[in-house]
Amino acid sequence: MSASFFVPHDLDAPVRGAATGPLAGLTAVVKDMYDIAGSRTGGGNPDWLAAQQPATRHAAAIEQILAAGAIVTGKTICDEFFYSVAGANAHYGTPPNLRAPGRLPGGSSSGSAAACGADACDFALGSDTGGSVRIPASFNGLSGLRPTHDRVDLTGAMAMAPSFDVAGWFANAPGIFRRVGTVLLQGAAVTAPLTRLIVAADAFAQADTAVAALGREFLKRAAGLLPTPEGLAVAPNGFDEWREAFRILQAKEVWESFGDFVTRAKPKLGPGIKERMEFAATVTPEAADAARKVVASGRAHIRALVTPGTMIALPTAPSIAPPISSSSEEMESFRVRVMRLTCMAGLGGLPQMNLPVGTVAGCPAGLSLIAWPGGDEALLDLAVLLARFCGIAG
Repeated sequence: MSASFFVPHDLDAPVRGAATGPLAGLTAVVKDMYDIAGSRTGGGNPDWLAAQQPATRHAAAIEQILAAGAIVTGKTICDEFFYSVAGANAHYGTPPNLRAPGRLPGGSSSGSAAACGADACDFALGSDTGGSVRIPASFNGLSGLRPTHDRVDLTGAMAMAPSFDVAGWFANAPGIFRRVGTVLLQGAAVTAPLTRLIVAADAFAQADTAVAALGREFLKRAAGLLPTPEGLAVAPNGFDEWREAFRILQAKEVWESFGDFVTRAKPKLGPGIKERMEFAATVTPEAADAARKVVASGRAHIRALVTPGTMIALPTAPSIAPPISSSSEEMESFRVRVMRLTCMAGLGGLPQMNLPVGTVAGCPAGLSLIAWPGGDEALLDLAVLLARFCGIAG
């Protein structure tokens, strides 16, 4: 099934913001998880959409960008209940990835990223729980940020797994990318000079050879702007221990968010989503408690590494975007590989930024930087600096 970037229940007309402000005149599209007054929020599932009433007010993030002058032009397709990193929706179709034709856009913020990659907007709002901004940013050649947990107000946005949920955004122009951060980020930034750059050797080992090589080549180009890279294995017991704990605890919280609806309404669920929801229903309190202990240990380890002034470099995704025709078995293998790389910032509640550093086989691939808690602004400033002097795409 092919699709637009936008949901069938899209806005009747653009929602115009203030006449002045840091985002004045910029167009934005938003993932169909944020409330927009007068419209229903669908979360990627038509049965959920049908059960909703029109929102009576905008979500907090929407209010903020409108107050800053943005114009919201549409609501975008997302993966069902945000429970995928693929970008395919069985009900609404797969938003086209114009920068990697015939390949997936990445999810769950698929429509937002694909629209931005197609220059259909100046910036786009998504969300990230297990990689849903970072992966589509990589696949569509965009700057994308998963902020520090709780630094963007999610009031009026659908929850998935609140321990890990964050808002996030995409842009092509690094200047706009940074300006969105000045509007959305709450609380004081934690400032520190960048003095240490850890290159996560074990994360690079998870990526395809060409993707890893592209990231390392970019770090060489940026050598004058970054600290001397220090190779280090960041996961002492391998990534699968963290990935599995993340998977279990995420599933437990997904079921707390949607289980009652799934049980009562029996919505039609697409391939992959159906199986993950079935698994979520089976997670016991004991399994969740055991996962929380691993998550807490992993969080402590990661935060001890990423103190103010330290960043970790790693491939954003292990590969370029998979073909749309990939089998379910291929996609499950891809999902496991992705989660090995994305679980680190999720466990740590840390900000992670995708840099669109180039292409592999003609398709975008990204390098990520993970910063310390509250180091979001340092990442955004670095995106502008690197774009100016190192020729990153976007």
